[in-house]
Amino acid sequence: QVQLVESGGGLVQPGGSLRLSCTASGSIFNIYHMGWYRQAPGKQRDLVAGVTTGGITNYADSVKGRFTIFRDNAKNTLTLQMNSLKPEDTAVYYCSADGAHFSSWGQGTQVTVSS
Repeated sequence: QVQLVESGGGLVQPGGSLRLSCTASGSIFNIYHMGWYRQAPGKQRDLVAGVTTGGITNYADSVKGRFTIFRDNAKNTLTLQMNSLKPEDTAVYYCSADGAHFSSWGQGTQVTVSS
């Protein structure tokens, strides 16, 4: 199994930036995809951005051009740089890691965009 610990998040004004980090431990060599998801109150959890072990990325349309995901395989970390934040980005953000036989989640970190 893989354990994920997130850091970052917090309160930021519209137009501001935040960086989320996720550190993986355990059976990390079995991971083929990592991603960030978010869940707002009363809504389902949706993919924000993902990256494969080979470096292929994908983004939700709502964050393209504003968010950047990058993965450091040597340090076992996953980072989400969020720029030009909007109130609708407010949610709990979760780090995820997928392997052939497992799917792991972090504990979640709150991001609030408000003036």
